[in-house]
Amino acid sequence: LAIITQVIDITYSILFEAVTTLLVFFSYQLFHKDILRDGLIYHSCLTSRLVKTLLYNFIRQEKCPPPATHIFEPKAEGSLLYGLASGVASGLWSVFTLGGAGSKAGVDEEHNPLPLSNQSLLLLLVLANLTDGPDWANPYRQAISCFRNTQDTSSLPVEQLHTFQINFNSLYTALCEQQRSDQATLLLYTLLHQNANMRTYMLSRTDMDNLVLPILEILYNVEERNSHHVYMALIILLILTEDDAFNRSIHEVVLKNISWYTERSLTEISLGSLLILVVIRTIQFNMTRTRDKYLHTNCLAALANMSAQFRCLHQYAAQRIISLFALLSKKHNKVLEQATQSLRGRQGDNTALPDYAQDLNVIEEVIRMMLEIINSCLCNSLHHNPNLVYALLYKRELFEQFRAHPSFQDIMQNLDTVIGFFSQRLEQAGTDLSVERVQEVIMKGVQALPIDRLKKFPELKFKYVEEDQPEDFFIPYVWSLVYNSGVGLHWSPQGIELFSMDSG
Repeated sequence: LAIITQVIDITYSILFEAVTTLLVFFSYQLFHKDILRDGLIYHSCLTSRLVKTLLYNFIRQEKCPPPATHIFEPKAEGSLLYGLASGVASGLWSVFTLGGAGSKAGVDEEHNPLPLSNQSLLLLLVLANLTDGPDWANPYRQAISCFRNTQDTSSLPVEQLHTFQINFNSLYTALCEQQRSDQATLLLYTLLHQNANMRTYMLSRTDMDNLVLPILEILYNVEERNSHHVYMALIILLILTEDDAFNRSIHEVVLKNISWYTERSLTEISLGSLLILVVIRTIQFNMTRTRDKYLHTNCLAALANMSAQFRCLHQYAAQRIISLFALLSKKHNKVLEQATQSLRGRQGDNTALPDYAQDLNVIEEVIRMMLEIINSCLCNSLHHNPNLVYALLYKRELFEQFRAHPSFQDIMQNLDTVIGFFSQRLEQAGTDLSVERVQEVIMKGVQALPIDRLKKFPELKFKYVEEDQPEDFFIPYVWSLVYNSGVGLHWSPQGIELFSMDSG
């Protein structure tokens, strides 16, 4: 029914009920703490049609039609059959809009203007994350991973089980518009990670700012988002930054007056510089609040992937890169002092070192990564980034303590070369130089510095890979979205075993 019925006013509520019923059928997972790896899954020749229909329901964003009593109002010559149909549809509409047994209070058109779209997206995510059986693969995941663009005429469609075609432009537009919800961000991640056709299409778009800006806004408002939503947004950026063409193109897109960025007025900035600012802000928030190593790792990996392609960094973005290093340096000194004092007081004591010794290792790993990111930019695009050179010279005393450190000596050679070269040129230019004069010296210097004087390091490249048994993360996440966002659905909280009810 959910597949063969066209979405029009007269069928809207029945289609909604069909999709909702399928969600209920699969909800047995909610009442089990462990992931069910041998649960029921329905093989069907209609698998690809169901996935396609759910995607189009998400794309179309159909609003609730007028109340069914108006749609089904019998005409004077109406038959008995028509009257019965009217009664059934009106009954369904009452459950749908006013809340039947077990529905969430307040479910109506005002609060859920797109119930069919929302419910279809939730069902799609549930189907995509059903676990594989011992001798068969999830056919819905297969359908999601191999569908193709209806506009792609470059080659004949590959004959593949569960494959179908869909309009990529419409899907891309819907994804750009809907990123305020967890489930839309999770769908974007799923398509980028699993469907190579869709990923290639997205990366070929010339309007990537329409997709990237909503993701950056999620990260910027990190305090208002749950950790899962933040993770998904960050992993999407990491997947995008695996592509060098993306890393180049984002510095060519110029944005004006980003209203949601309130820390500083940015009248004009490239999308690349804004991405750097938001990721650095996420790192700093994580350092002071959650202290999540996983979050640190992914933020730094995205910056590292971009670093060789940094172009014309905004002055503020360059400052924030060095400010983050200053913050890390300060934290390193504090932890090092604590570790030193503790070791002095524990001579002859063979018990395990306190946690701050582990903290020191972590902070040094992060510092090393930041030095590698700065070095990558200097080696590959020094002449494109005078603002980073300026920020580096302005805070050059920060790097002195790391010259002799065994963990940083090799990477510090290039920074010393750059700092020494430009410091000498500034000394030759005289004293009491204005900001404009310093910038002029740097602009001439970046053209004169022989790049072969800088030591070559392996290219910084990180690739996102799902951990073993990703269903342990995704299945509870998807069902928490169904539980919290499903329209007209209610399960007793006391019976939920899959996730903690107080975990948000």
